[in-house]
Amino acid sequence: MTPKILRQLWSVVENSQAKILLQMDDASLVKWLVKQTTNQALLDPNETDYLSDYVQSRLTLIRDLAHERQC
Repeated sequence: MTPKILRQLWSVVENSQAKILLQMDDASLVKWLVKQTTNQALLDPNETDYLSDYVQSRLTLIRDLAHERQC
């Protein structure tokens, strides 16, 4: 996965409404974030798989950041 894709993912996280990030279950949130990131950059299937795994491993951080913004 390239640094560009990572930057795009975290940009999506930062620009998304905290409520959206907090209300979804894990699987839905992973799918939604991958889809939003993919809309900004064309990813091949391997990159999409890596991105899904990466998002899954960072869900706690993503939710913590969203919760912090909501407060």
